[in-house]
Amino acid sequence: MRLLNEDAVRNIALGAAVLGTGGGGDTAIGLYIALDEMRRNGPIELLDVNEVPASALILPTSMMGAPAVSIEKLPSGRELDIVFDDMQVALGKRAFATMPVEIGGGNSLVPLILAARRRLPVVDADAMGRAFPEYQMVSFHLHGLAARIATFADERGNRATVHPCDGEWGERLCRPLVDAMGANATACDFPLTGEEVRRCAIPGTVTLAEEIGRLISRAGDRQTGNVVTDLVDALNGYLLIEGKIVDLKRRTMGGFTRGSMTIAGIEQDIGRSVTVNFQNEFLVARDAQGVLATTPDLITLVDHETGHAIPTETLTYGMRVALLACPCHDQWRTEEGVRTTGPRYFGYEVDYEPVESIARRRA
Repeated sequence: MRLLNEDAVRNIALGAAVLGTGGGGDTAIGLYIALDEMRRNGPIELLDVNEVPASALILPTSMMGAPAVSIEKLPSGRELDIVFDDMQVALGKRAFATMPVEIGGGNSLVPLILAARRRLPVVDADAMGRAFPEYQMVSFHLHGLAARIATFADERGNRATVHPCDGEWGERLCRPLVDAMGANATACDFPLTGEEVRRCAIPGTVTLAEEIGRLISRAGDRQTGNVVTDLVDALNGYLLIEGKIVDLKRRTMGGFTRGSMTIAGIEQDIGRSVTVNFQNEFLVARDAQGVLATTPDLITLVDHETGHAIPTETLTYGMRVALLACPCHDQWRTEEGVRTTGPRYFGYEVDYEPVESIARRRA
């Protein structure tokens, strides 16, 4: 167990944005709320998965919907308490801790807000190791755990409890509900025991986000070096291109931020271009020679100079960026993991190939 102070949470926000692969929601609003709660209530207790009692109830908390909507659709502040309390009432049991469903983007901060407000521990784990756009794209689903129950609330005071039989039905049932709530809502779902968290979650991801964020936050203090190169090394990843966004198509449809962008190379990449397709998250990156990386591996976009991640909802023509890719957690490279989150699931006629295999083949 260790305590997270304000600097740690700032670094988590920075690092989670990188792990968000363009999605998971912007971290700015969540960070402001989390810091405000900490100033009222003190630091946040972070637990290793092995410190959680086997029978303890763990309630993941998150936002669901199109990240672009959250920029203008501000929360009331009551939603988290509503979904958390509705879940405890439905289960007839008090929660021991909360945790992120996805460490990527703003969803990393939702459980930190709740933890500070309610003085609850947060488990150092999540169910993605990144961000994914759909309900069933969690490690719990890969292990056959049913969603069982999910609670939702919006800023108007609307609330709902859903009982999906599995993760895929959770997507079918809950996406239209969230659309009706304005394409963005607060959620509490996949209630777990401590034993299930240890067996099924991806451990250490809150700490990973903090370490990545610390690297970015210290970049301005260095006299030499390159933050993009440092990020590539920290992620065990690959630099796909450095360049400028020269084409951008984006719209909110079906509860997702969908589109594509083209990056024209600069400096050592001049003469090259890379096109990236996204659905909340960056899913496929290609150049003239073919595929460079696909989901479930992480494709993330950062500012060329600062290393700060750029989510899909804030992409702008002319931005100078670096496009990175790195390996996903091994759980997503199983047959079921690729079936659930691979490029063919999203309609791309591309077979998944690990990013490191593509890099070796094209070297």
